[in-house]
Amino acid sequence: MCGMPSAETMQVNPQQPDPVLPTAEDTVAAAGSEFIGGPLGRRALLGASWWTPVRVIALVILGMFALGMVQKLPCYDGAWFYGASSQYTHACYSDVPHLYQGRGFADGLVPYFDKLPGDMDYLEYPVLTGVFMEVAAWLTPGSGTIQHQEQVYWMVNAGMLMICAAVIAVCVARTHRRRPWDGLLVALAPAFALTATINWDLFAVALTAAAMLMWSRGRSLAFGVLLGLATAAKLYPVLLLGPLLVLCWRAGKWRAFGMATLGAVVSWLVVNLPVMAFATAGWAKFYTFSQERGVDFGSFWLIIAQHRSTPLDKDTVNLLAVALMLLACLGIAALTLTAPRRPRFAQLAFLVVAAFILTNKVYSPQYVLWLIPLAALARPKWRDFLVWQACEVTYYLGIWLYLAYTTSGDKHQGLPTLGYQVAIGIHLLGTLYLCAVIVRDIWLPERDVVRRSGDDDPSGGVLDGADDAFVLGQAAHPPRHAVHAVEGPATVNWGRSPDGSF
Repeated sequence: MCGMPSAETMQVNPQQPDPVLPTAEDTVAAAGSEFIGGPLGRRALLGASWWTPVRVIALVILGMFALGMVQKLPCYDGAWFYGASSQYTHACYSDVPHLYQGRGFADGLVPYFDKLPGDMDYLEYPVLTGVFMEVAAWLTPGSGTIQHQEQVYWMVNAGMLMICAAVIAVCVARTHRRRPWDGLLVALAPAFALTATINWDLFAVALTAAAMLMWSRGRSLAFGVLLGLATAAKLYPVLLLGPLLVLCWRAGKWRAFGMATLGAVVSWLVVNLPVMAFATAGWAKFYTFSQERGVDFGSFWLIIAQHRSTPLDKDTVNLLAVALMLLACLGIAALTLTAPRRPRFAQLAFLVVAAFILTNKVYSPQYVLWLIPLAALARPKWRDFLVWQACEVTYYLGIWLYLAYTTSGDKHQGLPTLGYQVAIGIHLLGTLYLCAVIVRDIWLPERDVVRRSGDDDPSGGVLDGADDAFVLGQAAHPPRHAVHAVEGPATVNWGRSPDGSF
């Protein structure tokens, strides 16, 4: 695999550009490859053997997912059931087994239609995630002790989520045709393995990754349908329509954006309307719960609240969080319309989801799953990716040790409040760092590793290689590439003229 290729293996399809060799352009990837025998040979990189990049990446992520399951073994063996603090000291907490009984699945209650006992009157998850949870409950035998049922329920969910993980990695590997090995960023991400089975977020992330793949292939309607389904499983995917609107505005691709929006709206309504019509209160619980919950773990709002003598008013925090998110979106829109070259879709998708995470009043550790596929597409640079992942792993350990400290009584085993605030700060700084290098790549496109290899916007679909139709400031046309050159309308420049005047 690492030797010199033969003349036979050197023959490739002349219609297909050569794939980007990660070990040739990334020093960290080259150094890391020494652990497995050095950089891959041309035969492997060109897919001339059975070990194609997509197959390798799929197997790697399945292996990493399995390691993540092994990491949960102390909780599976009893910490979920017999000790509140031990599931935190072992950093193996998961919502899945707790909600099997806590949300009525053990009793056969129907999500959204049947009221739950206790304070949580209905299931507080979007409809498609509720369907995922219910299907897993159908596959869980109702015999044995409740502890045994919860263990089986977690295993069933883990199996379903493992399929989602494989879908995510394969979609990322196929989105950038010339950069399939960027999928290894997802497959080897430590935070991915650690957080994959905490909750059901991987379902929405898989649908979003599939939607991104469809958009990269120019299938706008399919992108919209998948994005609408993803939004029916988790709210964050709908944010991708914002940067797509501004990109299509700059490129004049209104028909593609219209088809994507139509597909998203229709698929979301198909999933949600039946529940909205026949179980309105249960359907609305997710949206009212999000508004009514107070400042929670992981956010900078919690740091502020913990330094105040009086609690933060949740309505005020809601208003300020929305205002900060809107300001961030306006900044991303301004950057899109004024950048010297139209930003790549994956870059803006990462920035808008990161803005939501940074300004939100809660950050659960599994939310990092939203960003990992987008980060691999937006900034496929191992050094920056690993710096960010180190910050996220630090936060992952920090929140469980903090919860261990608060639940261990007088022993106070774990991380005190100040230490947890430091962990939050590390998470925030790590995410801001990755945002900063992506913004730099947008403003200085010659620093963008994707564009340095000769591509324009591999995840952009109809935007890839398109001319600008509307720009602000001294924005230049993207270079024309023979493999995807298209004719576009003339640029309307509302900023400075070439001589610097308005």
